[in-house]
Amino acid sequence: MKIVIIGAVAAGAKAAAKSKRLLPDAEVIIYTREENISYSACGLPYYIEGNFEDASKLIIRTISDFESKGIKVFNKHNVNSINPDEHKIHVTNLETEESFDTGYDKLLIATGAEPYIPDIKNINLKKVFTLKTLNDGINIRNTMLASRHAVIIGGGYIGLELLEAFLQNGLSITMLEKGFSIMNTFDEDIASLISAYILKTYGDKINIITYAEVSEFIGEKEIAGVKLTDGQIINTEMAVICSGVKPVVNLAKECGIELGQTGAIKVNSRMLTNIPDIYAAGDCVEKINMISDTPMWIPLGSTANKEGRCAALNMCGTVDDFEGVLGSAVTRFMDMTMSRTGLSSKVAESLGYDVVTAIVTKRDKANYMPTVGYVTLKLIADRRSHKILGAQSVGSGDADKRINTLSTGLIRGMTVEELNDADMTYAPPYSTSIDPLIDAARILKDKLACCIH
Repeated sequence: MKIVIIGAVAAGAKAAAKSKRLLPDAEVIIYTREENISYSACGLPYYIEGNFEDASKLIIRTISDFESKGIKVFNKHNVNSINPDEHKIHVTNLETEESFDTGYDKLLIATGAEPYIPDIKNINLKKVFTLKTLNDGINIRNTMLASRHAVIIGGGYIGLELLEAFLQNGLSITMLEKGFSIMNTFDEDIASLISAYILKTYGDKINIITYAEVSEFIGEKEIAGVKLTDGQIINTEMAVICSGVKPVVNLAKECGIELGQTGAIKVNSRMLTNIPDIYAAGDCVEKINMISDTPMWIPLGSTANKEGRCAALNMCGTVDDFEGVLGSAVTRFMDMTMSRTGLSSKVAESLGYDVVTAIVTKRDKANYMPTVGYVTLKLIADRRSHKILGAQSVGSGDADKRINTLSTGLIRGMTVEELNDADMTYAPPYSTSIDPLIDAARILKDKLACCIH
């Protein structure tokens, strides 16, 4: 058995290691364009911030680690094309420019996602960055340490994590968001709390401009400013483009692999594409939302690892199914945690649900405990079925703890009434006697009983 894997960050690296454990005699080969493999891209903002000094700590397994297990790794190699009829791929060594063909019995595409680059003039000026690889992180950190001001283009998860990193290193920052609010995967009422906290607490160092689009980077060899479409110019010493990511699917598309509604690779629950013996996993793959049973694309390292394992099991002859995702996510900015799971109100409404919500703000522990904080929790349900559709939580307290608790119930279609009856743990260092989740469930239960709109 010859298993070939294209890509080696999360899904690809996980699939390679699992395949070799399942079939020790199989030939397992990895091809990747990158220099490094099997690293935690999610940890890059925290390296940039200075939580640890050595970027190599983000590497989970080195090339030598894989090769010691009998897995062949060809880094700095680009797979140019796939020939499904002949079960072959065409590869180029990016250092020597030598090209060759090689065969496979099973093939896994784990090409991941890449930064979305807006149409901006002078995009190639020095000190304009995107954040994807270890080297990107190192270059951003080195430039940050020699700068006083930075512009972050995009107010999503990565943008917010970099905002904290730059703030903690003494920079002034301008964040540009083309939408109505930063963190707009949250509903507007919750996203506004995030913006308000940032500006109230750190407004002397941070400026957030919404409905902002960049037309041009100003400078000769390196960036000196950012020009917006309305003519405003922001002087800066560096800029990071965090305008989102897109799935890397050209290789798959060109060989006849079907793409899904989201533009990512369509796979079944066993990570198999429409072409026999070709699997796909990770950030290049479309997911199924377990609540609405609709396609979605949410690139997350945790999901990529699960999918890589599932693909390995099926390539090696063991039947395994990956049922889908809820879109659960968490990040922080300084003292505020923000977390979500399931459908937002706006997405649920677009899918035809009759949405009813409840929002509570409450202490996360007994008020006399030294670590007490506050959480604002939004619970979202369907008026017709009473099923919980999603939740969002922000605050200085344990916001993610409530979201993780709820995500388990969402998988099984928990109703508002069932959550209201949940037997949740209580002790003063961990919760209030009635947890914020139960408070929100009670409010929703009353709304549903009274048919309040």
